Amino acid sequence: VCAQQELLPCQSLPKNLLFQLLGLSIATLSTVTHYGLHFTLISNISLESNSYRVIHHAAFYFGICLSMTLILAALLSSAATVRESQCLTAMGFFCFALAFCGLIPAACWRYTHSTEVEDSMMDVYDLVYEEVRRNASSFRRHELTAIHEAFLCCGKHSPFGDTANVEGKTCPSGQIRNVGQDCLREIQDFLKKHMDFVSTLLGIAIGFTV
Repeated sequence: VCAQQELLPCQSLPKNLLFQLLGLSIATLSTVTHYGLHFTLISNISLESNSYRVIHHAAFYFGICLSMTLILAALLSSAATVRESQCLTAMGFFCFALAFCGLIPAACWRYTHSTEVEDSMMDVYDLVYEEVRRNASSFRRHELTAIHEAFLCCGKHSPFGDTANVEGKTCPSGQIRNVGQDCLREIQDFLKKHMDFVSTLLGIAIGFTV
């Protein structure tokens, strides 16, 4: 019995280390989402009436809080195992419960609002593109050029049929040949890959938390 009791801390420490790594992964993903070039560029250009900026900041703060909760729960569980403290064990379970209560709404929001982020990002591009097409202001043209360089795309398919002039001024020299490379499609594909990664990480976190 004594030998089994001595093995318990060693057996539980790898699990707690896994939760710490999971918390660090969520923190890293949140930081990349918040400070990544593609996301910050769209956020800086978006208008206050566009919902993307709110989602952009909310996702970062939520991810950081969630990661800190998981790391704290793992640390408390490790300390409780080593010291065999019921108080620390209760605090660890409470942190895991908080993390679980945050993960479930996040996963539900991901599937019930799957197109909201995508639509808001494409609305930003549409706004900048149409303003450049109508006005060709240097400020908006600079923003549109930055989007084309970040997403490696060139313009979009427009029903007006007068996009060649816009794309000739805003597409990087290496992308002008790929005028058919629709930026709306590139934004959609980029965000889909990112959100798939978010969904996978949320699913893993929910599974291990349970």
